[in-house]
Amino acid sequence: MKMSKKFIIILFIMAFILAFAISAQINTVRNYNTVVTGNYEENNLRAQVLKYKEKYDAIIKETESVDNELKKEIEKATNNNSELEQENNEITDGNKMIGLSEVTGTGVKITIADSTLEASKSLNPSNLLVHDIDILSVVNELKNAGAEAISINGQRVVLTTFIMCGGNIININGEKIGSPFVINAIGSPEALANLNRPGGTLETLKERKLRVSLEKSNNITIPKYSGVLNFKYLTNKD
Repeated sequence: MKMSKKFIIILFIMAFILAFAISAQINTVRNYNTVVTGNYEENNLRAQVLKYKEKYDAIIKETESVDNELKKEIEKATNNNSELEQENNEITDGNKMIGLSEVTGTGVKITIADSTLEASKSLNPSNLLVHDIDILSVVNELKNAGAEAISINGQRVVLTTFIMCGGNIININGEKIGSPFVINAIGSPEALANLNRPGGTLETLKERKLRVSLEKSNNITIPKYSGVLNFKYLTNKD
């Protein structure tokens, strides 16, 4: 009888250990499958993003090629025709002003980045990050200082440009952009550099421990606006 009880106890312990081992194995397999599935979905999503980016880049190249061909045809058509040439020059100047052509000139390059400091009781976490209002303030002050063209991380600022926070990034012209933010502006370097004055917008950002720099340059290049300008309320006056 004693042997029988001992045997039952041993059998129970072995059964328990076996059940525990099987359970652990099942969880391991489940976790592995979850990781594999997650990696597969992530890789699949990455592949789709790259695929659409390739299509987007191809469309941009094709558009630029068509634009170049159109310019050549316009130049041919306006040769020896002063009236058409004048109208073409007006269109070219207009495109520069509204952002539909690449421009170069003197100006400044401003870089604004999140702080590298860690948040603490004395440092508000929000103050250590660059927000849409910060970028808007700099852009508006550049305009007031006479900037003739402005871009943010390669995105041309035009009449319809919107700048909006979206989590830890900022949406500019529908593009998601993160820190650091590089703002190029064409205009008088001396006038634009006045943003770095004591008590100015850039000084205020520095006081929040953000990383801010301003450089004058004789060769600033600002790309054309790559989107489509849609005006809902503007109409031609007859």
